Amino acid sequence: MKNTFGKLFLIPTIIGENSHAELPTYNQDVLNKIDVFIVEEIRTARRFLVANNCKHLIDKCIFHEFNEHSENHNISQILLPALDGKNIGLMSEAGLPCIADPGEDIVLEAHRMNITVVPLVGPSSIFLALMASGLNGEKFIFHGYLPVEPLSRDKFLISISNDAVKNK
Repeated sequence: MKNTFGKLFLIPTIIGENSHAELPTYNQDVLNKIDVFIVEEIRTARRFLVANNCKHLIDKCIFHEFNEHSENHNISQILLPALDGKNIGLMSEAGLPCIADPGEDIVLEAHRMNITVVPLVGPSSIFLALMASGLNGEKFIFHGYLPVEPLSRDKFLISISNDAVKNK
């Protein structure tokens, strides 16, 4: 029997001011087929949709805010529309969902619920920095963002440095 569930689309957003200039046509087509959005901040997501000629989605779609302050206990509830055939979009504030952004719990729950997860092509500040660094792009480790608190940041940097020397 064919799965008639909706899909969870992982929607990258452009890093920088010109958000509509580089959005692939396929991504724009997918945006127009989404009924529910899970976003880090609703206001930013709406601006992104308007900039990408999807203003009509703002009034017809449901938006759920999910960020580092959100509680994870209602993720399955947010994904329920996909079981009724509705497409859901997971959108990052900037860059790729789940890459140094919240969202991995949503994707994991989607897999548990047998909802197809479809990542769309887009930019990632991590990979853009790696490309521009001149460092080995075949072997690298991403440790996440540095802690804000100076003492924690220093300890983290020392740990990374020790690992780099040890695993050279």
